[in-house]
Amino acid sequence: MAYLKRTADAVLKERLEAFGAVLIEGPKWCGKTTTAEQVAQSVIKLQDPDMRDEYLATAAAKPSLLLKGATPRLIDEWQDAPVLWDTVRTTVDNRQDQGQFILTGSNAVDKSKIHHSGNSRISKMQMIPMSLWESCESNGKISLKELFDNPDSDIDGIESDLTVEDLIFSACRGGWPGAMNIKKESAKLLVARNYVKTVCSEDISRVDGVSRDELLTRMILRSYARNISTLAKKSSLIADVASSGEVSCSEPTFDDYVGALRKLFVICDIEAWCPAIRSKTAIRSGLKRAFVDPSIAVAALGLTPEALMVQLNTFGFIFEQMCIRDLKAYTLDFEIHVSYYRDRYGLESDWVLHLGDGRYALVECKLGSSEIEDGASHLVELKKLIREYNKKEQQMPLREPDLMMVLTGGKMAYTRPDGVKIIPLGCMKD
Repeated sequence: MAYLKRTADAVLKERLEAFGAVLIEGPKWCGKTTTAEQVAQSVIKLQDPDMRDEYLATAAAKPSLLLKGATPRLIDEWQDAPVLWDTVRTTVDNRQDQGQFILTGSNAVDKSKIHHSGNSRISKMQMIPMSLWESCESNGKISLKELFDNPDSDIDGIESDLTVEDLIFSACRGGWPGAMNIKKESAKLLVARNYVKTVCSEDISRVDGVSRDELLTRMILRSYARNISTLAKKSSLIADVASSGEVSCSEPTFDDYVGALRKLFVICDIEAWCPAIRSKTAIRSGLKRAFVDPSIAVAALGLTPEALMVQLNTFGFIFEQMCIRDLKAYTLDFEIHVSYYRDRYGLESDWVLHLGDGRYALVECKLGSSEIEDGASHLVELKKLIREYNKKEQQMPLREPDLMMVLTGGKMAYTRPDGVKIIPLGCMKD
């Protein structure tokens, strides 16, 4: 099986040069172990069924023995033996050298089980499922980095090779590396469905040893899927779960299940960006509902590519999830984060991509060309509000957006007279 290069490759190598150890976190099946194996010189997999009991017994008796081996040494699914965190930190201190260990984990660990943050010794990075560029579907003719570094770069006339039908299939299949080498198209779709089934039947209880109900987990995921890319309130989600008539769900129970799904990196809600351009009461501040990959929503709803072909309104929300996944994949780095802007007057930016150096982009996601004008006008109006605010507030002005773009499912890229860049998602890369 050929290894498909990931944007995480360069990030991992750079962090190994700067830190004694690197922790790669992210959902199961997103490629953490395979990526780590490209640079690791020795490997220990704690979930190896032939060795698991021995490894855990060694970790309980003398965990430092598990760290012996050529470096960088990969410790896969380290969270099964949380004591290894402090052992790695101590070993890094003793060796006083970079690039000693790579840890991978598919769920967040209870902080009470470790005694030291690992600050300055262990660097944390997240991986997510593959972007369209990593899965060799985007032609990569437009670089996000280049757009930030050179906002005046000429993109006019660059075309995507992907049709809307291609995007629908890619969203249903998801960015799971295991699906990429499967030859039969229908079989590729089974990977995301099996992922959701495993989360509901096994992982939801294994993540912290608390027994949880498979059906309730599925109902919560389905409710999330119905409300992705929206600001649906918790009370609305709980009511939606209860409306099925199959399960009951109190608020504490809902919070517990959603917390577990976050630990598994399945749910990744987006927080609001609240600049001072309007009153606090005018700007929406709830969470925007999101999954780590659009295929989770598709599988949770039981949809197929054929069904979405005639439900393009529904696919518009799923397309937005694919856009945010790819934007995140193209900007893996320290301090980078994503938010959204929306106010009660209807002004919005689907995503605000913040770089670590203070630069940021306002992004709208519009599947069809008929929606581009509306999306671009929102971004221009938001920039105008920031300028008006800065005229009044000169002591602490807000930075104007460094980039405004509308990501589309269309064919051709171009720059509008107002400076908004219209870019097919099938043209993007890091």
